[in-house]
Amino acid sequence: MNMLCLGLAGVIWAQLPLAEFTLAWDHSVEKIRWEEDYQISPAGLLLREARIRGNGAGMEIPDGAVLRDGSWHYHPQLPPLQPLRLGRSDAAAAGDYHLCSATGCQPMADWLGPPAPQDPVVELWSCPAPVG
Repeated sequence: MNMLCLGLAGVIWAQLPLAEFTLAWDHSVEKIRWEEDYQISPAGLLLREARIRGNGAGMEIPDGAVLRDGSWHYHPQLPPLQPLRLGRSDAAAAGDYHLCSATGCQPMADWLGPPAPQDPVVELWSCPAPVG
């Protein structure tokens, strides 16, 4: 079984026993919610579906997106991401990323602490579960 690892340059800061998750955040300027659904596989993180609640600065609705339940749903065609790099900033007024699973959503800060200038990037990747 693979897990979700969070860290940087292969150094694990946290491991989460998930098979799938949703990465959610609010656009720092437009304050519009984005969500991306990932499946964890041995090859990496598979982006299955994405949603955006509107458009604005640098936020065009992708071709083929369908409006459903107040969000534009679309299916990005990307190879497995290994790793997925995310910029984190304590200056972003919209707040931190959230990781959502069957048990609910939690800010990434719950596992990594708040965004800090010395750690402006975090990587997410598929990693094997510890044996034992």
